[in-house]
Amino acid sequence: MIEDVTPETLRPVRRSILVQRWADLTFLHWPVAPERIAPLLPAGTRPDVLDGVTYIGLIAFRMVGVGFLNGPGVPYFGTFGETNVRLYSVDANGHRAVVFLSLDAERLLPVLTARLSLRLPYMWAKMRLNRENDVISYTSKRRWPPPRGASSALTVRIGAEIAEPSVLEHFVTARWGLHTTAWGRTIHLPNEHPRWPLHRATLLHLDDELITATGLPAPDGPPVSVLYSPGVDVKFGKPLRGTGI
Repeated sequence: MIEDVTPETLRPVRRSILVQRWADLTFLHWPVAPERIAPLLPAGTRPDVLDGVTYIGLIAFRMVGVGFLNGPGVPYFGTFGETNVRLYSVDANGHRAVVFLSLDAERLLPVLTARLSLRLPYMWAKMRLNRENDVISYTSKRRWPPPRGASSALTVRIGAEIAEPSVLEHFVTARWGLHTTAWGRTIHLPNEHPRWPLHRATLLHLDDELITATGLPAPDGPPVSVLYSPGVDVKFGKPLRGTGI
């Protein structure tokens, strides 16, 4: 049985192994046929669908204060810009999650740590985030590994806060874990954070190579969902027992 999409997790993290804050996030999403992305998911997972389709996400933000156990955050290295490309998955236990195809970040040490520990596809990049009033811009240019130079630039205008997110807006944001292949098996790493504060946003500019750099096709048209959030505090727990595949 697949768990419900809920604005707050039904699986609280009892003992955190990692804490951080996600800040100044912009979410862009495009629909895609499930069969197009199924081969890219970890073994034992399948595309999570809404009304017969799944989604490709491009998410840009600031990672703030990454720390181990209950913190505090690691100075300098624990705060950095990030832009990731992600898909949506569900496993045999019904746990919904995200699958990261790439995570470009501007600090080399966290990139190497995540690649070695959880085999997450972190990439080292030159990044910048700039905000002027209600307009926020993100730029990223990959340094390592190849394809070196893959870049992304996006700008949005932040709009009104959303009192009640739509079904789609919950589907692409209310995700309480990630699936990844590490240590020879598929694992589900749970997370917990408060309900997302979400705002409407208008896409002013997008020039992105990160999606196609993962092997995905270029999106067909503009994103169907553009959202902004000031952010949430997050904690990750140990891999859920019985979810290794």
